[in-house]
Amino acid sequence: MAIIVDKVQKKKDIALSCKDLVIQKGINNLTIAEVAKTAGVGKGTIYEYFKNKEEIIFEIVTIMMQEHETKLLNELTDLKTTKEKIKKFYEIFCSEDEVELRELYKEFISITLMNPSEQMIDFQTQANNHFYSLFVGIIQNGVDNNELVKESIELSQGMFVTGKGMFIQSATTKTIGEKKS
Repeated sequence: MAIIVDKVQKKKDIALSCKDLVIQKGINNLTIAEVAKTAGVGKGTIYEYFKNKEEIIFEIVTIMMQEHETKLLNELTDLKTTKEKIKKFYEIFCSEDEVELRELYKEFISITLMNPSEQMIDFQTQANNHFYSLFVGIIQNGVDNNELVKESIELSQGMFVTGKGMFIQSATTKTIGEKKS
């Protein structure tokens, strides 16, 4: 009897099995042979699921962003004030708990800047729009609860862009989120 393989799950398993390797080596120093060895499969199997290393990183980032969103939404539900919710929202940019996601996202950003695929650009656009809408919802909720003035909505885009700038700053200078000696 033939073994039935859940190809979607297998693709996720392969990608996630090499997450630490990608973080450690980065895209430029990563080889498909290392990915295959880490995943416990042959190189041919890697190519059954991914065209290249970039697609592996894209798969990892996609999975981790979905996990981050689920975790974030659950944590936001438990928070009472808008201030707490904004702080929680921004943790992706500077929290020690989000270091892996930032490192992987940095690799993903590098790929999308150097060799973007339509799928990656669409993912970036959808993720940006989705998280921006979530952020505006937090601000709007603060206005509705009289925690913020209505003009805060007009500032939400600038606040969101500032957060993204914090990510770039932390990824390129290691000054945000780093513990001071």
